Amino acid sequence: MTERQTPERKIPSSWSVAPFDLVFNNVTSSSRKLPLSEYELRGRFPVVDQGEVPVGGYSDDESLVHPGPLPSIVFGDHTRCLKFVDRPFIQGADGVKVLAPAGDLDPKYIYWALVSREVPSRGYARHFSMLRKLSVPIAPRPEQHRIVAAIESHVTRLDAAVAILERVKANLKRYRASVLKAAVEGRLVPTEAERARKQGRDYEPASVLLERILTERCCRWEEVELAKLKASRRTPTSDDWKAKYEEPLAPDTSKLPKLPEGWCWTTVDEIAEVQGGLTKGKRRKSSDQLREIPYLRVANVQRGFLDLVEVKTILATQDEVDLLKLRKGDVLLNEGGDRDKLGRGWIWNEELPECVHQNHVFRARLHTNDILPCFLSWYANSNGQEYFFKAGKQTTNLASINLTMLRNLPVPIPPNAEQIRMSQELERQLSLLDENDAEVERNLHRCQRLRQAILKWAFDGKLVDQDPTDEPASALLERIRAEREKAQTEDHRHPGRTRKGTTA
Repeated sequence: MTERQTPERKIPSSWSVAPFDLVFNNVTSSSRKLPLSEYELRGRFPVVDQGEVPVGGYSDDESLVHPGPLPSIVFGDHTRCLKFVDRPFIQGADGVKVLAPAGDLDPKYIYWALVSREVPSRGYARHFSMLRKLSVPIAPRPEQHRIVAAIESHVTRLDAAVAILERVKANLKRYRASVLKAAVEGRLVPTEAERARKQGRDYEPASVLLERILTERCCRWEEVELAKLKASRRTPTSDDWKAKYEEPLAPDTSKLPKLPEGWCWTTVDEIAEVQGGLTKGKRRKSSDQLREIPYLRVANVQRGFLDLVEVKTILATQDEVDLLKLRKGDVLLNEGGDRDKLGRGWIWNEELPECVHQNHVFRARLHTNDILPCFLSWYANSNGQEYFFKAGKQTTNLASINLTMLRNLPVPIPPNAEQIRMSQELERQLSLLDENDAEVERNLHRCQRLRQAILKWAFDGKLVDQDPTDEPASALLERIRAEREKAQTEDHRHPGRTRKGTTA
């Protein structure tokens, strides 16, 4: 294959490179756009906007149907998404550019040529000015058809593979949820009561464990209060001061499901001390001595893991650090948002020497080592989600919990020995799921890289063979230039007239 070098890439000698504005007409309609608030779930005409999904919504308003030629290419000015549209459609209102291939170019070829090019992201800024700076490799027209057929043959198979991988990914997610549910409902491993019967021995049921926790909780409070009294030089002469102790919130078990033998219901308030976090931008006294310390945000606290890739810092007093400094085993839970954020969390394992948490992240510090932090976190991430959403529901999809709601969360607890066996089995199964998840992600990335490679081969002229009898692309582009010059001349002769392929 004879090739020539262009400033951007090597292409076959029968190809040409054309500037963007030669091969595209911008046919965006400024007067026919539908705002997002007016989208319908069903309708005669699809609304094509800059979102990632092919169709954003529908409408029956025929007066808004895009008047430009079909097929068209829709570009998301903010999102950089490209869509090929070959049926009547309505433009979405925000950030949409509609392009029509000029002249005798294969529309699908031009679409794939744009998809193959990389427009650098500028966040939510506009990108159309950058798209217009791209040049487009143009193959002879018969070869364009062959390239499109080859691309779509490969892409169809890739799409099928991606669909299978996405189904596997969804199944793994459902299986993960079912494993967690089985664990916190006592169905993952044999219960301690069953094992004790088979082995002819006694065991400590969770109710006894809970009584011990509540006794230790009260004793710890008394120790702290007595120390405060002595520090203020007030020695109590009676036990009246003990009446200030606030009993923790006990669960209302009348509507709670029956638990396995040996388990019992409790609340977060009975088994843990719950603490809110530090408010960013808090007003300070001029005399406050502040120091910088890492802190966890909602983005850091994910469901079943902590994302510590980016940990920001905050200014805090030493008293605040002493109060909020995280300790190994602290269970972290998010305050709210959508269902994905609400109550999700995991455990702090001293990943950093010092760290506090912000006010949108709650901390539950267990009163005893006989309840595993992972069990509380697993329960909050699974069955506890329904409680969080009902307790804190604000709108259809949003909810927010406060400290009282978190303290009131009913939690089932099994005997300690059963917790340990459950933890070991759950970690084993979750580890296998993590490995499968990672393999699925690797294969999805491979599919994406292969898609990019196919497009690169296609527009480097390496995906299909060249035919020396094909008319060279330079002749095709000359005709397009001549047609464009003729149209511009006509526009000068008849000002105000809208020509085909453009909009007023």
